[in-house]
Amino acid sequence: MSQYHATIRWQLNHNESFTEQKYSRVHQWQLGGGTKLAASASPHIVPQPYSVPEYADPEEAFVASLSSCHMLFFLHLAAKSGIVVQSYEDKAVGILSEDSLGKKAMTQVTLRPEVILAGDNVNGQINLNTLHHQAHELCFIANSVKTEVLVQPI
Repeated sequence: MSQYHATIRWQLNHNESFTEQKYSRVHQWQLGGGTKLAASASPHIVPQPYSVPEYADPEEAFVASLSSCHMLFFLHLAAKSGIVVQSYEDKAVGILSEDSLGKKAMTQVTLRPEVILAGDNVNGQINLNTLHHQAHELCFIANSVKTEVLVQPI
């Protein structure tokens, strides 16, 4: 069993009106390894100036987490199969909508990985879709959520 840690910090600014919902949602994520990220509520949920679109938000982090986990397993499987990957880019998209119980949820995340193989990669003839399927099955994050995760390789 492994443990993962994150510390989330927020503080009310002096001139803000908390009970009137007029306060900044800007906060900081500090990950277990020490990396600090500026975070905010999504501007789709909390309007500016109380959110900051340039900062990470929980919904984007959810999508990024699924995409990153998938990529790491894909790269592992490709290397194990003798396939040399030159680059990998995924423009993943998450959908926030009502679920079957009428609750707002991330109901779908679509991964669109574009993989470039290195040189004359003879082993690259293996069906990359198979590796994507295997990566999806192994991804800890995908295995932990009820969100529909679609993998549509480019």
